[in-house]
Amino acid sequence: MPRNRRTSSQTPATSRWRSRHGRGARGPVTGPHLPMLQNRIDFFDMTVASTADYLKGVWPEELANVHFEVAATPIGNSGADGVDRWRVDAARRRIVLYRVPIQRLTKLHHDDELHRRMYIEGCVFRAVAELLGKDPWDLAPDRYRHF
Repeated sequence: MPRNRRTSSQTPATSRWRSRHGRGARGPVTGPHLPMLQNRIDFFDMTVASTADYLKGVWPEELANVHFEVAATPIGNSGADGVDRWRVDAARRRIVLYRVPIQRLTKLHHDDELHRRMYIEGCVFRAVAELLGKDPWDLAPDRYRHF
């Protein structure tokens, strides 16, 4: 005769986390041996960091103590279309890039990873050019000469 597995000391599975058929909480989708999937925030942060490192390597003296920061959105609206993409504080030697306006208010002709990365890099270049008082194309002239 089969016995009931639940004894009187066990409580029903009505806890805060989801217990599906007594298996416990769910784990990550990718599993323990695969890397986590990259999301938009990580992609944005890595692109800003790699572009800032590149520019610091090209202009080491001018960008030695410049701090690059990423914020979600600007506090005020003062950009050309109503929302700033970055803010340069020359007195504090600080550049703040706003992730949401750069990612969501951009109209790319091809919405793929390459064009999103190029637009983010362009914003970093323009913000650094504004800080240094230079043209963005003058920041890395050898990068764009392929002949």
